[in-house]
Amino acid sequence: MSAVLNRPGFAAGNEAGWLAKERTIAGPGFNRWLVPPAALAIHLCIGMAYGFSVFWLPLSKAIGLTAANTCPKDMNLLTELFATGCDWRISSLGWMYTLFFVLLGSSAALWGGWLERAGPRKAGVVSAVCWCGGLVISALGVYTHQLWLMWLGSGVIGGIGLGLGYISPVSTLIKWFPDRRGMATGMAIMGFGGGAMIGSPLAAELMKTFSSASSIGVVQAFLTMAAVYFVFMMGGALGYRIPPSGWKPAGWTPPPAAANAMITQHHVHVKKVWGIPQFWLVWMVLCMNVSAGIGVIGMASPMLQEVFGGNLIGVAKKFGELDKTQLASIAGVAAGFTALLSLFNIGGRFVWASASDKLGRKMTYVVYFVLGGLLYASIPASAGAGSKLLFVAACCIIVSMYGGGFSTVPAYLADLFGTQMVGAIHGRLLTAWATAGIIGPVVVNYMREYQIGLGIPREQVYNQTMYILVGMLVIGLICNLMIRPLADKWFMTPEELAEERRIAHDRAAANDVGGGSASGSGSGSRSGPGTASPTVLVVLAWAAVVIPLAWGVYRTMLSVLKFFA
Repeated sequence: MSAVLNRPGFAAGNEAGWLAKERTIAGPGFNRWLVPPAALAIHLCIGMAYGFSVFWLPLSKAIGLTAANTCPKDMNLLTELFATGCDWRISSLGWMYTLFFVLLGSSAALWGGWLERAGPRKAGVVSAVCWCGGLVISALGVYTHQLWLMWLGSGVIGGIGLGLGYISPVSTLIKWFPDRRGMATGMAIMGFGGGAMIGSPLAAELMKTFSSASSIGVVQAFLTMAAVYFVFMMGGALGYRIPPSGWKPAGWTPPPAAANAMITQHHVHVKKVWGIPQFWLVWMVLCMNVSAGIGVIGMASPMLQEVFGGNLIGVAKKFGELDKTQLASIAGVAAGFTALLSLFNIGGRFVWASASDKLGRKMTYVVYFVLGGLLYASIPASAGAGSKLLFVAACCIIVSMYGGGFSTVPAYLADLFGTQMVGAIHGRLLTAWATAGIIGPVVVNYMREYQIGLGIPREQVYNQTMYILVGMLVIGLICNLMIRPLADKWFMTPEELAEERRIAHDRAAANDVGGGSASGSGSGSRSGPGTASPTVLVVLAWAAVVIPLAWGVYRTMLSVLKFFA
């Protein structure tokens, strides 16, 4: 007993001992299929960042209620942050997206190394407190009508929660699934893409329920979602378990190094990655793939409406010739198109990442860039020919590869840099996402405005933009083809690796849990040797995340039907 109490995670008087990394090391035979639903529980909650625009229209009428009492046009943004007597502009609310993804990338880069040493459970708890606490602060901001509190709450504090929550399961899943790295990360990151599919309709229902003659219902919706998300995220954080060092699935033998030179058996320290050329090549690969994808996602709805105009509702008129009723009708069709893209976004994250286990990560990105480039280039032709089928098919596949790029890259990093600090390295790589979040929309929006200013018809204003996005993919392809295995000088020596594992509180499988080949697919221990995890526990864990996700898909399909109708 004294030996147990002297372990760091069980130290007397250590109130946070249950968060210690040592407390999360799994015993022999632990069922690794309990880890993906834990990751999904967190990602499905923070993924609501994608769906936050559902609040913009109600918030733009928070004071006027039935009609916006908009702040004066000559009021600058700084003044608007503290204004209490007028309704916020949607453009001002939209800055939340920039805060979300800039803070996601920067916080993941700053605290990725801490996460590797503190463990996924502690990072998951901090993420839950930040994300849900940010929603509570945002509710206070809406109640007092202070936009700066909205920005601080969900944008800054919530953005930090996004970053830590996003990367918290990456290293853990890769270590539990060395045989299927792409599939494992695809399952978790699929949840981030699906978060808005659950959160957006949930938020709409909550606002509808709580709205009254004197309230838009956003405050109550924020508080309710904060409570629900906190339960799910804490459940996910407490469900995390990490394998002992050297663990591998029963019956699986790592392929020899010569079999695939792109998959290293060594490990790189996170502090070295800024100076490694391959890191910057992967950074450019992700940045170009995401920049191009965001370009399509960000303009999908207006592009469909302006390109096909009245043809979407069987009326032979261009977009500029439609009346208000017809414009409302094609907007409904475009909403269904956007919902369809969200299904391909979430599906692509799992399908493409799983396919990368067979194709290899480098070849998968070659497919993204070559096939993607052809599809981007085909959009002007299909639009000019009036072929909605080819246009929609191209956009759906493009968006699937956009999602696939996110879920494939953690496994790519693990192949190149090893698994010891892949979560921290992934965190630093996410600065590419933050950069792409600026490049993609800026290029697309400014090019659109420039083309309109030249007097080009609306149905043709996107043609030049598509060719620019093809150029981005060509840059990404060249960078991907330049990636080679790392030189030995970049890897930690055995002594450095041993020291890093000591600092990170890792324990060797053979010394602590009776061998490095404990079962990875059957039942096993949740908290220590000799305790079986019943199958029903695995079923319940998956049901807890699959049922909400299925509901989100169902609600999304209702919108998709409007498009096909």
